[in-house]
Amino acid sequence: MFNFSSGANERGNLVIFLARRHPPLPIRKVMPESEPMRLQKFLSQAGVCSRRAAEEMIVNGMVTVNGETATLGQSVSEQDDVRVNGDRIKPTPGGRVVLLLNKPSGFLCSNSDPHHGRTVFDLVPPEYAERKLFCVGRLDKDSEGMLLITDDGDLGNKIMHPSGGIVKRYLVTVNRPFDPVLIPRLLKGAKDGDDFLKFKKVTWDRTSPTHLEIHLDQGRKREIRRLLEIFGFFVKTLYRFQIGGLIMRKMPPGDCRKLSQKELGLLFKN
Repeated sequence: MFNFSSGANERGNLVIFLARRHPPLPIRKVMPESEPMRLQKFLSQAGVCSRRAAEEMIVNGMVTVNGETATLGQSVSEQDDVRVNGDRIKPTPGGRVVLLLNKPSGFLCSNSDPHHGRTVFDLVPPEYAERKLFCVGRLDKDSEGMLLITDDGDLGNKIMHPSGGIVKRYLVTVNRPFDPVLIPRLLKGAKDGDDFLKFKKVTWDRTSPTHLEIHLDQGRKREIRRLLEIFGFFVKTLYRFQIGGLIMRKMPPGDCRKLSQKELGLLFKN
């Protein structure tokens, strides 16, 4: 027996004795279940499409949850069986990914090329190969420069939709000296087929008369080339160097890396 009146040493010995006779139970780590989220957000984070497009798919009956037709505003978790047109949609592990690629000339902004040409996804690091990635906007095969690749449909829609007001900046070389008198007409815009094309800003330097800096806040297909061709100019080189407040620096052609959180924030600052 321990004598509690004998002081601190005996009390310390009692603690050790009890600890040896009754060791503490092991702590069992309980993995938290995923938080439920709105179905349209789940589809967007899985890289299927933007939330707006997901809402349309749900309304049109293209989405099922656990075998039942989904309803708009329905909540789901990772444990649910979510399908689009019968294909199982799995949540993206580790959250979204946003990659920055310095696109070289000769690569298509497409997930596959029927003519077996090279695509920008050939340049994506192998650890992202299983992701459902897509290009945020496009650069045509002959164009170069800053390209974002992600699996986040919402992010892609915010960056590319004109309502977001995010400006993209390009360095362009044309086939002959540019006439600055045309700048107001390029800013006013012109119709080409079903599209209305226009530039947000055009900068010209008389010391380099074939070089232009062009800013866009919308993203029509081949917009810069098409609008300049209307006014008799043909693009020789086109290089995108900035999206929002993020400028691409010191990246060799073909280099691809993940954006930091700080860089993601710069995308939404002009």
